[in-house]
Amino acid sequence: QVQLVESGGGLVQAGGSLRLSCAASGSGVTMDTMGWYRQVPGKQREMVASITSGGTTNYADSVKGRFAVSGDNAKNTVYLQMNNLKPEDTAVYYCKAEFRVVTWKYASWGQGTQVTVSS
Repeated sequence: QVQLVESGGGLVQAGGSLRLSCAASGSGVTMDTMGWYRQVPGKQREMVASITSGGTTNYADSVKGRFAVSGDNAKNTVYLQMNNLKPEDTAVYYCKAEFRVVTWKYASWGQGTQVTVSS
C-alpha cells in the first residue's frame, strides 16, 4: 500500500500563489503517475494536473499557464505550484498516486487539503 501526505493548502488572496506538496510512502511499489485533483461541494472531483514517472505532464484547461506540476522520483513526491490564483480555484485538493506492485495496478488518495482564494 501507498500512503500519501499532503501539505501546503491555506487561504490566499486572488492573484496570490500557493505550493502544494504530496509525499508518498510505501515499499515494493513502482510509481507510475502522481497528480492533483480538486473538488467543491456538490460537484464531481476533477483532475487538475498530473505527472508521470517519465516527466510527462497533463493539465486541466482551466489551470494551464497558471499551475505547474513537478515531481521528485527519488522522494516519491509531487508538487503543485499554483500562481495567479482565482476564487474559482477554491476547493479541496487531493493528491492521487497510481502505482504497481509487480504487475498489479493500484491507486491511492491523500486526505485532501483546503485551498481558499478570496476575492
